[in-house]
Amino acid sequence: MTGASLEPLPEDWSRALAVVAHPDDLEYGAASAVARWTSHGKEVRYLLVTRGEAGIDTVPPEESGPLRAEEEERSAAVVGAASVEFLGYHDGVVEYGLPLRRDIARAIRKHRPEVLISLNYQGTWGSPGGYRAPNSADHRAVALALLDAASDAGNRWIFRELLDEGLEPWGGARLVCFNGSPTPTHGVDITGFLDQGVASLREHTTYLAQFADFDPETFLRGGAEHGGKQLGCELAVTFEVFRR
Repeated sequence: MTGASLEPLPEDWSRALAVVAHPDDLEYGAASAVARWTSHGKEVRYLLVTRGEAGIDTVPPEESGPLRAEEEERSAAVVGAASVEFLGYHDGVVEYGLPLRRDIARAIRKHRPEVLISLNYQGTWGSPGGYRAPNSADHRAVALALLDAASDAGNRWIFRELLDEGLEPWGGARLVCFNGSPTPTHGVDITGFLDQGVASLREHTTYLAQFADFDPETFLRGGAEHGGKQLGCELAVTFEVFRR
């Protein structure tokens, strides 16, 4: 294919940590890239800030939280993620601030990733100049906290209490990658891995049941075909990448 406008996301790394606000955030695109990476022997771990308990109008949070956490664990297993952890923040009211930065920095020091993955930090979804929709406050708070925590994790004089926990600084996270950004810079060729991404999204049965006309295959394939045109391949997932 010709006319590629994105660079391939570098893959000369071994460990990644994906940090997002809700169960299913990774499954709307990034999970297909995770399937590719784990098939190549890379380690990818998931950190969820909430359990998504406020995401289903007909199910009380105390019931939906455990259900959605279980669905995320099954979903992660489909694409070979090594682990899933939950920070326990309240869905819908996540605030950017020092506690969130500290908790994410703690996870970065613990897992020592070379790559960090999250979801769109910008205020909207959609292409500049085209249709745009507002992004979730939780998504924005988590993504911006991750961007800062990547630096916090490498500085021993920020969150010194982490040293008391035996967590030495880790400044080795050299790429911070945001899936779903309206201004992507890189792509990952997921040709041959989309089916795993679709299967991973389908594991969110409780959440998806509220959307009668939503088809995971149609949604993910449409996005992947568009990404493929930008990367110059059949199917791709796109990311806005910050280098550190």
